[in-house]
Amino acid sequence: MVVSSQETLVGEMEEKKEHDEKQETEDKDEKNEDPISGEKEAGSRQHKPDSEEAGPDDDASFMEIVNRFSRLASSLNEFRSDPDHAHLVNRIGSIHQRAMSYLEDEFGFLLQEHTNQQPVQEPDSAGKSSSAKAAETGEPEEEKESPYPGYSEETVTNLSNIASQMIAGGYESECCQVYMIVRRHALDETLIQSGFEKISIDDVQKMAWENLEREIPIMTSIIKECASVHFPKEHKLVHSVFSNYPSLSISLFSNLSRGILIQFLNFAEGVAMSKRSTEKLFKFLDMYETLRDGFAAIEGLYPEESESELKTEATTVKGRIGEAAINIFSDLEHSIKNDHGKTPVPGGAVHPLTRYTMNYLKYAFEYKSTLENVFRDHSKIERADSTSRPSNQSPFAGQLARIMDFLDQNLESKSQLYRDVSLCCIFMMNNGRYILQKIKSSPEIHCVMGDPWCRRKSSDLRNYHKGYQRETWSKLLGCLAQEGVQVHGKVSKTVLKERFKNFNIMFDEIHRTQSQWVVSDEQLQSELRVSIAAVVIPAYRAFLGRFSQYFTPGRQYEKYVKYQAEDIENCVEELFEGNASSIARRR
Repeated sequence: MVVSSQETLVGEMEEKKEHDEKQETEDKDEKNEDPISGEKEAGSRQHKPDSEEAGPDDDASFMEIVNRFSRLASSLNEFRSDPDHAHLVNRIGSIHQRAMSYLEDEFGFLLQEHTNQQPVQEPDSAGKSSSAKAAETGEPEEEKESPYPGYSEETVTNLSNIASQMIAGGYESECCQVYMIVRRHALDETLIQSGFEKISIDDVQKMAWENLEREIPIMTSIIKECASVHFPKEHKLVHSVFSNYPSLSISLFSNLSRGILIQFLNFAEGVAMSKRSTEKLFKFLDMYETLRDGFAAIEGLYPEESESELKTEATTVKGRIGEAAINIFSDLEHSIKNDHGKTPVPGGAVHPLTRYTMNYLKYAFEYKSTLENVFRDHSKIERADSTSRPSNQSPFAGQLARIMDFLDQNLESKSQLYRDVSLCCIFMMNNGRYILQKIKSSPEIHCVMGDPWCRRKSSDLRNYHKGYQRETWSKLLGCLAQEGVQVHGKVSKTVLKERFKNFNIMFDEIHRTQSQWVVSDEQLQSELRVSIAAVVIPAYRAFLGRFSQYFTPGRQYEKYVKYQAEDIENCVEELFEGNASSIARRR
């Protein structure tokens, strides 16, 4: 009776199998026939028309038969050596193998079908799809994103059922192999489209920085996308397909994704080992942030042991990137200290070193929180001078303070290259104002440097302004002093002529020279002109009003009185423009 029931099941299985194979052959013939030529062509597997497709009940019936057959094949193993049942055992084994092969093909087909999946558009109450409504209203179409990488819920359910049958039937290895091949290929294709390349540590070290600079954003973007999109979806898919086998799903996901992470870690390690230079800082910080945030995003996707191992490797590489970033940022300090250029900037303008340093810092402070983390967690910068740093000052703030101190010292040294003390003051004002404006325009730098530092810098600027006034205009005002013009109670024309003559010569020289000086900051330029006019013009107007009457009208007057008060005012407005003003422009 046992044999009879077994033969009945075999008959059912063979009948079902033969029916499916016959129907599939007919469907292929019908589907592959060219509508024009009538010829048949090879192609991918085709489904039956909706009206002829096997329904859920048929699929369930087939899966039930396979399930029963797997159990039967397993139970007959003990009769394998029995010659009386050898034929039956071999026959059942053959049919079981054919059934598993069929399921394997179906499993692979459903897995590959993801490339043809389209977002499902549910019709509204009026029977219109979202795309139809979007076309009518002109509004963007909203698509419901699948939680799986291109599979519908129904497909995932079918995959799970087939996987369970194959594993229960002893075909775990074949099932896993098909899954890995298809999903790895699909994931690789997705990453390749995003620009992913497998680059070894040696290749990274051999790459020119220009090429590496292009690769880093691609790699960081891919890892971020993997951590936030691809890996979570792959994790959900494999755990849904192999829902009855959690340890198997964990292993499959780990094997599928780990290689990509290791590839990125190798790439990052190669970058950390590349030659340092200041312009590389920002790409290094991008890598650091990706290692920090990307690996934090995938926590919980791996078993504890694998996650711990990955985290250790990521932390090690992140530490190397962090230390390299610290060394690069610290190199800015050394580059400032070692800038010994002896060529003064024409016109006392802002020095290129000042512009480079402040723009570099402003860009660096877009990574302020990351830099603070890097200095706090990976810094070996606790040097002897750290004892002079306030106890509440972070290592990063201390490093910034040192950079600003060295920049001030370097600029002070460069100001001595100017022989004219007035121009020396203009140079320090230009650079000091540029530094102060850059700091005030960056809330992050301002926060680190603090208001007391900004007040000290403003005080220094006022002192340089006073020094400029003293060296330039105080001497000129000496020509307009009324003391000494009268000799024995009378105005001495000789002294008066000498005073006007000296004033004209001195003012001409100031105007000629300082029109070529540069003050590019409009506010500082305006402040200087206003302060000059406020001191010189009233004094000149008073001196001219009192003593010009002593000159004989005509040639003598024009010879000594070259300027009216309005001319002085116009000339002052021409100062600090960086070009030589024509004498004709003053009248």
